[in-house]
Amino acid sequence: MTQTFRLAGLLRLRQLEQDEAAGDLAAANARVAETADRQSKARTDLETTGSEPTGPETLAAIAASRAAARTLLADLEALERTRRESAEQAQAAFSTARARSIGLEKLEAKHTVREAAADLRAEQLFLDELTSSARHAARGAGR
Repeated sequence: MTQTFRLAGLLRLRQLEQDEAAGDLAAANARVAETADRQSKARTDLETTGSEPTGPETLAAIAASRAAARTLLADLEALERTRRESAEQAQAAFSTARARSIGLEKLEAKHTVREAAADLRAEQLFLDELTSSARHAARGAGR
């Protein structure tokens, strides 16, 4: 007769916490990647901006465009630092959640092994009893 793992509810809770932390980590990593892509695009745009002024108006426009692009890059770098910090915090939260559930998972595995061994012992005892009863019945019929 198999007993249920007494800490199964707690284990499920810990696994849900771990899954939530994994989702938060994935979202944080996606935000970091999105910011890196935006930075790359801004750098590419800055590098490919035409630099051949045809007059004072275009020279002023090019200068303003480059200044705006540099400001955007600085903002994106600050955003990237913030998002990387958030991703590091999410990684720490995931690691903590994983550590909290792994001990319970090991206990559950040991419980499962013990229960399987107990089931096998009970089955073996039952088979031994059947064999013993059959021998006893055969001896009684032989007399």
